[in-house]
Amino acid sequence: MSDDRPGAAPAPTPDETPDLHSWIAPLISSVVTVPLGLLALLYGALSPMECDSCNGEVAERFHDSWMIGWTVLWIGLLIALAVLIASWAVPHLLRYAARRVGLALAAPATVGVTFVAFMALVDWP
Repeated sequence: MSDDRPGAAPAPTPDETPDLHSWIAPLISSVVTVPLGLLALLYGALSPMECDSCNGEVAERFHDSWMIGWTVLWIGLLIALAVLIASWAVPHLLRYAARRVGLALAAPATVGVTFVAFMALVDWP
């Protein structure tokens, strides 16, 4: 049965169904990603203290590799931030739920992969 009353709103099509729980995945991702990113950044910033007693060639190798790792860490954390923002920016429609959840899961995973890359790039003494 169709509703022919003037002013009656048409029923939303399946593609336009609003997702009332669209905020849950980005919120959980934010609660996980932001502290993980800050901890990774703190560890990366404090890691030069590992080589305080180093000198000569060991210190030079560590410093050069740390600079590369530090750059990779920053770039990766900025990518994670962009993915987190994208998870919030996905339209709040049911048909985009999978994209929203995928982006929400990708943000903390990006932080983890970035931190592992940082640890692998640095030539620890």
